Amino acid sequence: MIFADRVEAGERLAKALVHHAGTSCVVLAIPRGGVIVGEVVARALGAPLDVVVPRKIGAPGNPELGIGAVAPGVRVLDPSAVTLLGVSEAYLEREIAAQEAEIERRQQAYRDGRSAHPVVGKVAIVVDDGVATGGTAVAALRWARVQGAAHVVLAVPVAPPQTIRRLRAEADEVVALETPEPFFAVGEWYRDFEQTSDDEVVAALARSAEPAA
Repeated sequence: MIFADRVEAGERLAKALVHHAGTSCVVLAIPRGGVIVGEVVARALGAPLDVVVPRKIGAPGNPELGIGAVAPGVRVLDPSAVTLLGVSEAYLEREIAAQEAEIERRQQAYRDGRSAHPVVGKVAIVVDDGVATGGTAVAALRWARVQGAAHVVLAVPVAPPQTIRRLRAEADEVVALETPEPFFAVGEWYRDFEQTSDDEVVAALARSAEPAA
């Protein structure tokens, strides 16, 4: 199944999460594209929308090759990749510090002065527009757990089967609408997969923060 765009993906995902409607849940969207999906889900469930901002740790000389990921206060490293590539401790600390600074910058920019929604004792629904390798998703799920969520859910429109198997060990519940094989990239499962801008993320969070009419 090809999704028309992130809004349609969010509508379909919300239907699969309807059992959480009316419960004490918070939708934690992974920027940027996940926020567009998450806004639709949060509105349908009557839940607040917030962001969780994980960042990939790239390999030396090849930033697109992930050797781990971080979220606020959470580090997830791939020991085999670190060893295989001979990544030094100094490089890791430098790269992690840079990504943690970027996380802080993005959180402040996206929330635009609003406080983070507390998740202690609540259902934390981590939403993205899709998952490929799952590294940043693991960091986001662990962050929600560390924050005290009572039940942690991963909800995505599309992901490869092997990644979903890995993520089931990290979440109490995993909702993935499509798990195609073979899987090359998230964007191939959308007709419209234009990059989401920071301004669109800020606007979506602002809309969700407005009191219901």
